[in-house]
Amino acid sequence: QCTYLEIEQAERTHAVVLSRPAWLWGAEMGANDCGVCVGNEGVWTREPLGEAEALLGMDLVRLGLERGGSAREALEVITALLERYGQGGSCKEEPVPFVYHNTFLLADRAEAWVLETAGRYWAAQRIREGSRNISNQLSIGSDITAEHPGLRERARSRGWWSGDGEFSFAEVFSLEKQPPRMEAAKARLHAGKELLRRHAGHITAQTLMSILRDKDSGICVDTEGFRTAGSMVSVLPRDPALPCVHFFTATPDPSRSVFKPFVFVAGIKPVPQVRSPTFLQDPAKQIPRFQSSVDRRHELYRRHQAALELMEQDPERGQKLLETLQELEKQGLEGMKELLEGTVTPCPEELADLFFDCVEAEMKFY
Repeated sequence: QCTYLEIEQAERTHAVVLSRPAWLWGAEMGANDCGVCVGNEGVWTREPLGEAEALLGMDLVRLGLERGGSAREALEVITALLERYGQGGSCKEEPVPFVYHNTFLLADRAEAWVLETAGRYWAAQRIREGSRNISNQLSIGSDITAEHPGLRERARSRGWWSGDGEFSFAEVFSLEKQPPRMEAAKARLHAGKELLRRHAGHITAQTLMSILRDKDSGICVDTEGFRTAGSMVSVLPRDPALPCVHFFTATPDPSRSVFKPFVFVAGIKPVPQVRSPTFLQDPAKQIPRFQSSVDRRHELYRRHQAALELMEQDPERGQKLLETLQELEKQGLEGMKELLEGTVTPCPEELADLFFDCVEAEMKFY
């Protein structure tokens, strides 16, 4: 059972760790126990938006992680389900539908892909070197590695492409007049590219965390009643003997949050403090949907919000708290650096408790 649709079950699924809006089944981003990571974002294209309930892009993120043992396999899972079921339905827990199409970043230890969609149509690009970012618009030009079999015919039949010369997915399928939020995203895409270019050749987990915290670029948002929700950074070593390490904030606004490490091992200790409450009469599941609202904040989120208020009301105490939290994050990063360099080998029990312990420590400071 996905957010809106029920689909056939796979015989076997991978263990997953997800960062997701609490009301839906899917996820904005996450990783599985094979070292596959997937994240998505919304785009608006020339293809009409499906207001009818179908799969959400966020459902496709989770399905790709649950059913894909590699980035390429996850991509194949997503495109096959997209072609079969389509994408559509409201992406927001509000009575007025908010609908978009999706683009995805997919990576594992060996390769990385960008997958972009317009309705049931799609194009994918394998990233062979350097860095790549996406930001709420189509970005794959003519460098297409794989595509929907009917993609070019669709473009030709709609009069979007003459059939002659180069075929650029972004040029052909992008809206001529973008919604205002897409225009703003253009600057964010370029800023992200520039920030990555500056660190080319020596990008670390800290580099990515600092980029995700960058407010000038609009990558980290906390204005106009809209705030960057969760943030995630993953380190995927090429050496299969080393574990993949995934850092999650589990709280909004990364500039005032702690990235906490998570490693897949057997017997992981559950962390109820970052699981949102469930409701018997859930307004997201009752038809008509979204007729009432419920408080979905988990315990860490509540404490984090109270701390943000303190930071704003009492800047001096707020600054002290922020420094304490930064120190906590630094310890986690140093511990994971030793693990990835092979200089320490923590016992499996320590790794099983790792995320729980980091969340507990953060809660104590709040």
